[in-house]
Amino acid sequence: MGKLAGRGMPSRLGRPVSRLVSKRPEAAKPEGQRNAWHKWYNTTRWRKLRWSVIEAANFTCQRLGCGRIEADTSKLVADHVKPHRGDAALFWDRKNLKCLCQSCHSGAKQREEAAARWL
Repeated sequence: MGKLAGRGMPSRLGRPVSRLVSKRPEAAKPEGQRNAWHKWYNTTRWRKLRWSVIEAANFTCQRLGCGRIEADTSKLVADHVKPHRGDAALFWDRKNLKCLCQSCHSGAKQREEAAARWL
C-alpha cells in the first residue's frame, strides 16, 4: 500500500493547536513583568530561611497524613501556610512557613488554594 501524503488527501486533524497558556496571569508574563516579590525567592535571605524551615522539620513533610522523609532537599518546599500574595510581613514570617514535600505542595496544597480563591 502506498503513502497517502502528497496524493491530495486533506488532513482530518484540522489546524495545529497552539501551545496552551497558563490560566495564572503571573505565570504567563515574561520574567521582567512578574510581580516584584518573585525576586524575593532568589535572595540569600530566603535561602537561609527556607533551609531553617526544612532543617527544623528534620527533612520531613509536615502535611497531615504524609510525613515523607526526603534526603534530596531540592524536593522539599518551605511553604507559606497563609498565602502572602506580595505581603512582605507574611512572606518573611518564619511562623507562616512549614516544610512540605514537592508532591504535597504541587498537588493537594495548590488545589486547596485554588478552591479557596473561588469562595
